[in-house]
Amino acid sequence: MIIAQISDIHATPDNGNLSRLDRAMRWLDLMAPDGLVLTGDLIDDDWFDGYKAIAARLGKRSYPAFILPGNSDNGEMMRSIFGCNYWADGPSGALHFMADIGDIRLVGLDSTVKGTSAGEVIEHLPWLEKTLSTQGPATSILFLHHHVIRSGILAMDHIMCRESVKLGEFLRKHPRRPIAIATGHVHRPVAGALAGIPAYICGSICPANPLWFGADTVPPANDPPALMIHRWVNGSLVSHHISV
Repeated sequence: MIIAQISDIHATPDNGNLSRLDRAMRWLDLMAPDGLVLTGDLIDDDWFDGYKAIAARLGKRSYPAFILPGNSDNGEMMRSIFGCNYWADGPSGALHFMADIGDIRLVGLDSTVKGTSAGEVIEHLPWLEKTLSTQGPATSILFLHHHVIRSGILAMDHIMCRESVKLGEFLRKHPRRPIAIATGHVHRPVAGALAGIPAYICGSICPANPLWFGADTVPPANDPPALMIHRWVNGSLVSHHISV
């Protein structure tokens, strides 16, 4: 089972990010995944035609796509353009999803909070509890937009998923806790762990942020568009960071 992940397109009419997305999706077509998860920040500056352009690209693919909003997205406009029937409303109109593909469950948790670039999921834990426990595959991957592990990039960690420690405590106690957590938001590929669960930050389609830990010198960032491949075979998950 191959699940692809794309994050942080940040398309506007004045940047080339849709072209960068095309490069990533042409590569992805060769992989022929069983599903694709987009972990938010599809557009910038309320460029709603960008949603239409992305929806048109997804509509040409044979594999299903599952979409989460990011802090730069507009949930109401996403509803009107994508019309995804898999979204499950949460508090404050949150757009969560659950999808069973073969013997693995994909769970998308909307971590956006209106009025801030930071994330929060505490009010959504009851929905997550129910979703992880629902009859079906016991193996799951949890997707969010906001990262739940510190990247070391101070500006991004300031707007990460708040109280991710509480999320970790919840997941640690759950009998069907996910085998991995996959997020975006940082615009860099990162790997770590939350409550003993592998936690990944997918690289971005848009130009990457520098790996800057606060030193006097900011390292250059010339990364190409990035995505992830999560491969579930014979009870084992391996996740790959891909640059195209």
